Amino acid sequence: MKNLPHIWIVEDDEDISEIVVYALRSAGFEATSFESGDAFFSHLEGKKGKPNLVILDIMLPGDDGLTILKKLRQSQTIPVIMLTAKASEHDKVKGLDLGADDYLAKPFGVMELISRVKALLRRSGNLSEQDLRYKNIQMNNSRRSVSVDGLSLSLTFKEYELLYYLLINADIVLSRDKILETVWGYDFEGESRTLDMHIKSLRQKLGAAGAHIKTVRNVGYKLGE
Repeated sequence: MKNLPHIWIVEDDEDISEIVVYALRSAGFEATSFESGDAFFSHLEGKKGKPNLVILDIMLPGDDGLTILKKLRQSQTIPVIMLTAKASEHDKVKGLDLGADDYLAKPFGVMELISRVKALLRRSGNLSEQDLRYKNIQMNNSRRSVSVDGLSLSLTFKEYELLYYLLINADIVLSRDKILETVWGYDFEGESRTLDMHIKSLRQKLGAAGAHIKTVRNVGYKLGE
């Protein structure tokens, strides 16, 4: 794939940063993470290209996210999603007033973040999303519709997100932990049987096409041969 949208993440929590980067890359984006505003601006001013979108945490070492956003807006119109543990109305309003395009409070579901990234990229003209297809399974992500052999299916929200994650990673073995982190969120504390139950129901709704979802013993699942 050429000219993939490039997302830059400014987040000092290494665990969260790794999960977000992995999820973004799995969703078909390029992703680069920075631990501080200094590292971010050093890269931005290094003439190595600009991001199509920035995910910016508020609580950071050195300059906080709001300070970084204010400085960024002095010269750049790059779309920005604020990511923070703070959920107060004051912080949200201040971020939006400074020029943030969207706002997501921690803890968050990674798939919700991916959806917000795609929505913001579409609004800014940086994303033209095509249908996803694997053999006789087709997904139109802009309409959130799924069909098999042309027949529409009715999926729950999590079934849809699970199938989407499998489709964008077709023929790649996905560990149970990565699926749970990406589809249910990094803060998920439920039983792993939740995943097995959703795989079972998804296979049933896909009918014969459900056989495309393979169980990889002691690892996880994959969509493919």
